[in-house]
Amino acid sequence: MKDENKLSKGTIVYLPHGGGPFPVLGGMGHDRLISFLKGLSSILPVHDEILVISAHWEERIPTIITSGEPKLLYDYYGFQQAAYEIEYPAPGAPELAAKVIELLNKNGIKARGDSNRGLDHGVFIPLKVIYPKADIPVTQLSLKKKLNAAEHVRIGEALQELMSRNILIIGSGFSFHNMRAFSLDENAPADPDNDAFQDWLIETCCETEEQEVRAHRLANWTEAPFARYCNPREEHLLPLHVCQGIAGRNGKVIFDDYIVGKRGIALKW
Repeated sequence: MKDENKLSKGTIVYLPHGGGPFPVLGGMGHDRLISFLKGLSSILPVHDEILVISAHWEERIPTIITSGEPKLLYDYYGFQQAAYEIEYPAPGAPELAAKVIELLNKNGIKARGDSNRGLDHGVFIPLKVIYPKADIPVTQLSLKKKLNAAEHVRIGEALQELMSRNILIIGSGFSFHNMRAFSLDENAPADPDNDAFQDWLIETCCETEEQEVRAHRLANWTEAPFARYCNPREEHLLPLHVCQGIAGRNGKVIFDDYIVGKRGIALKW
């Protein structure tokens, strides 16, 4: 077990980043998420650096952006021109990136740096709403292409030492990501199947006492009620696995509301 008294400077948040650029541009069922993101900095300590694990980057091995001036990657399609003119000129965090690689390698997980890739919308969209001044250094860590749930918990566990730094770690995804099920209908019917899965996530990450049990449940998340209905593909859920692996303890719910007609959650450790 880690010594939580020594590893107490950092903060971890898993949050939904919404659809494409809408949290920045507004509308399309994102009002409640936007309100949450705008208020998030008020409940967080002031941090020196940010590490984001985004659903929108997958590599053969964990890969982290090492650039001191990361560009933006507009990895969405079919939006108005304003979506491709969004700016977020935050400095990079090459020293933090080097530390992430060091910790992963030290714990038997091969990792590498990438100085050319840009921050994708899973990073710059929520950060532009949370920290519009773009004055906190930021870097981004990829998922692994095979999307193995247990592996992503272990990646998090390998990074627990980061919590001794004054760091904000964000898992950027969406706990419900069935694209065919979203709805802009304000009178859309209740979705008990989604509720069952969101409740299972909260029970797992916020109410289960032992980290071994939490890790086992997350590694076998497809056994949860209506898991594949809520996440036909797991890339938007796995940033949560990394966050829980880093935290090694219970989190708490800081958002539980509707985005594009479907319930999603955000957690904080």
